This record gives sequence, C-alpha cells and structure tokens, in this order.
Amino acid sequence: MRIVVIGVKGQVASSLRERAKDRCEIVALGRPDLDLADRDSVLRSLEATRGDAIVNAAAYTAVDRAEQEEAFAFRVNAAGAGHVAEAAVRMGAPLLHLSTDYVFDGAETRPYVETDATGPTGAYGRSKLEGEARVREAQPDSVVLRTAWVYSPFGANFVRTMLRLGESREEVGVVADQRGNPTSALDIADALIPIAERLVRDASQELRGVFHMAGRGEASWADLAEATFACAERFGRKPVRVKRITTADYPTPAKRPANSRIDCGKLERVYGVALPPWRASLETTVARLLNTA
Repeated sequence: MRIVVIGVKGQVASSLRERAKDRCEIVALGRPDLDLADRDSVLRSLEATRGDAIVNAAAYTAVDRAEQEEAFAFRVNAAGAGHVAEAAVRMGAPLLHLSTDYVFDGAETRPYVETDATGPTGAYGRSKLEGEARVREAQPDSVVLRTAWVYSPFGANFVRTMLRLGESREEVGVVADQRGNPTSALDIADALIPIAERLVRDASQELRGVFHMAGRGEASWADLAEATFACAERFGRKPVRVKRITTADYPTPAKRPANSRIDCGKLERVYGVALPPWRASLETTVARLLNTA
C-alpha cells in the first residue's frame, strides 16, 4: 500500500517514514512542490502520486502568531484542507486528516469526546475546526483524527525545548494549570498505518468521521517537564527543578484551553487502536534526543 503524507519535515511525516519500513510505502510531499494554500499545486502533486490513502499531517501551527496572521492560517488549515479533500475524491483515496484538541474551549471538567460542542478560543483552533468541516463536506471517505501535545525526536516540540533549557538552567518555570494528553508522533505513526489499511479495504461508515487519538494518561505542562527532566537525569543529565506557575504568570497572545484532555475510547472501540501511555513513550524519545543532540 502506498500512503501519501503531506508534510515532509514535520513530526508525524518524519515518524511515518521511520515506522513504515516494509509495512507500506510512504510518499512525503511538501513545499515547494505542494503548498496547501495553492489549490493547483495540491491537486497536481497528489494526483501524480497514485496513492492508496492520504494523510494530511501538515498545518500552520504557530498558535500565537496566528492571532496576527489569521487569514493566512485559514488559507493553510481550512482552505488547504479542502484542497486535499478535493484531490482525495479525484483519486478515489481515503483521507486521514490530523486535527487538534484546540477546537475545544477547555471549559469542560472531563475529557472531551467527539460529540462535545466545539468552541476554539484562538485563530489556530478556529482555522483547524474549519478545516475539519471542509474535509468532511468534500470527502465522506475520510477520518478526522484530533490529537494533542505532540512530541518526538524530530523537529521543534516541548520536550526538545525543555531539554535545551535544562542544559543551562537549574530551574524552569512551566505552566501547571493546563492539562492534556502528551502524545508521541511515533505512536501516532504506528496508529495511522493500520487505520489507513482498514479504510482502504473496508467501506463501513462507522470507520469514517471524527476520532480522538492521543497518548494514554494525562498531565499538565509542568508534569510533562518534570517527567522529561527525570528521564534526562537517568541518562546522565544534571537535575533540573520545575517551578510550577499559572497561565496568568505566562501570558500568551493566544488563549490556551485549560482542559485539553480528549477521550480516545471511540478509536479503540471502532478500530481496536489505543496509543501507549505517554510516560513510556517519553522515555524513548528523551533517550533519542539526548543521543542525537
């Protein structure tokens, strides 16, 4: 099976290329050949691949900058998602579209399920929610997979940032009143491959629609930082303290949801897919980051 992934250097695209091995063929597309904001380049590039399934793992992800560049964020995350869906229809290929926990406002006191009302608090979340809508409208043969707090050995992410800060600091202030599900991009890749295979061979409607896909277990950003430093210390790094601060202590242009936790039970019930506990996956990622730093 040939899976076309949009996004060349991103965490999920890099993880897919690594995890595919002899399981399937991965064709990665990105700029300058494919620009999500350019409909013609999307259609031309995707149709030339003759892919069996498409994974849209690319997005405008600068959450704070999106407050000043909302129109551009919508061109990429909303209109761009629609272009990919249009290409998927032309190709007769199912589409796996990655979305985000930021489509919720964070006011709920329990983990969000797929049927909960959305209400993004920032431009990034609004653009991703509109992208979900355009995908589902244009390509019924699709799944929207909302994930959260992604980290990996690739690219820029929170875990890499903490390890970098820990090299020069004895204490790092980290927000402790936002909670979510830390998720390894390698685990996402391991899940995407069987989901794509199932979509290609099985036309059941229950396999289509919106699903949540994140690491098992929850944490605050401060919890994730503490776990990262603890892993690093086991690999020989010096101890680093985490100063637990509030969201108010660390203001940002975009408001973050206080509760980003998502319930992934539907994915396990329908696909039999459940991502591993985040702490176990974090250990593997930290080891790789320290070895490749």
